[in-house]
Formats: sequence, structure tokens, C-alpha cells
Amino acid sequence: MPTSNVTTCAGLFVGIDVGTTTTKSVIVNADKRILGRFVRRSGTDLAASASVALDEVISRAGVTRDAIQAIIATGYGRRNVSFANDTKTEIACHGRGCHYYYPEAISVVDIGGQDSKLIKIDEHGKTIGFKMNRKCAAGTGMFLEDIARRLDIPIGEFNGLARAAKQTAKIGSYCTVFTATEVLDRIRAGERTDEIVRGLFDSVVKRILEMDPLTGKIVMTGGVVAFNDIVAELLSARAKTPVYVAPHPQEMGAFGAALLAAGL
Repeated sequence: MPTSNVTTCAGLFVGIDVGTTTTKSVIVNADKRILGRFVRRSGTDLAASASVALDEVISRAGVTRDAIQAIIATGYGRRNVSFANDTKTEIACHGRGCHYYYPEAISVVDIGGQDSKLIKIDEHGKTIGFKMNRKCAAGTGMFLEDIARRLDIPIGEFNGLARAAKQTAKIGSYCTVFTATEVLDRIRAGERTDEIVRGLFDSVVKRILEMDPLTGKIVMTGGVVAFNDIVAELLSARAKTPVYVAPHPQEMGAFGAALLAAGL
């Protein structure tokens, strides 16, 4: 008989985080070890995106579908995941995932595509409070992507530009539309692009600090910090305390969902 590389072990758990921008999936075993991770753009069909994310993470883990014992969905589109056994909020999942790595009192800062969250977790892993950003997208991933398009600079170059800047431009506007106008005016006035980009990241940090005082160990998650670790450095400088970037920050919500699926 032909051999197969696919594992058929039971007792595996999946978390799927359907965000406004990307859909993430993580599969863990009963020992909390991650066997596979996957990220894709969410697109307009959230149900289809979740299905692809499940199939891909199963393939990457080298397991079979019948080995999955439970699936929990989270994120903006969690109710579109018809095959999930249950749904949980992003607050619960990011908090659970981060507390697994930092089992103490923490402030979790999650910067997503269209919102930012500040989640307070006590030393026992219980959520004791949370705040979200204003309704405006300023201070989120979409905010940075919009400005990048207007500047005709690939978003992937923003982190390097910010690091190269010797100074930080002060961005005064709070609204995405007004910020874009302000940035373009500054460029026309001859200000350096790298300093403006650093200023944009600094404006994201200021939005975070406006939400609520940071207490305990500060841990950052989300796609923005996954690709722009300069945000953690700027937050650390402004908060005057160390700031930690969680492991696999973009998939942290899905990881927390997987842990919850396992009943951990």
C-alpha cells in the first residue's frame, strides 16, 4: 500500500480569526503546540475565506480534517464561519493568547485593520477591562495603508523609512482624511518623507495612549506591529516602559481561539 505523509492523530484544535482585512487560522494539539498557521486576505466572501483558511492550515499541519476536535471562530466575520463549534470575541481570544505567553497582569494592545483595542488582563488571565479606538480609522492598519497609497509608497517600506528618520514629524490631525491632506501639504513644503512616515507611526501610538492608562506588562499584537515593529519602540519611548511584541502577533487572535477550543 502507498504511504502517506498525512497525520491522522486526534485531539487537535483550530482557531479562525476572520478580520476585516485578513483571515488567520491556527491549529494546536492538546499540548498547546502550534502545528500550523495561515494568513490570507479576507476579501468580500468571508465564509469562503474562512473555509480556505481551514483547509490551508490543515494542509500545512499535515493532518486530516477528522482529527480536528473543535473549532472556534473569532473576529469581525466570526458569525460567517458556519463550521465552527462556537464563536468568541476578539477581546477574549487576544487576551487568552497573550496570557499564555505572558502569564501575569498585562495590557494587550491590538492594532487591527479597522480598529485598535486595549485589553486589560489580570494575573489569572481574566479580562478586567477593555477600550477601543474612536470610530474613525485613524490609528489602524487601514489608516496606514490609505496614506501609503496616497504617497505612492509600498506599505512594506514604511517600517524601514521610519527607522531611517533622524526626526519625527508631528502629525496633528486625528481624522484619516485630514491626515492625508496634512501629509501631502508637508511633502509639498519639502519635509522629508521618512520623517513624515515616522510621524504617522507616532500618531498611531498617541491614539493608543489616549484610550486608557497602560498597566502591567505591555504586549502588542496585530498585523500592524507584525510588520512594523517600530510601533512598539515608539510606544515604549512614549510610555517610558518596555513594550513586548507577542510571538506571531498577526495570528494571536486565532491562536487564542484555538486555545479556547481546546478548553485551555
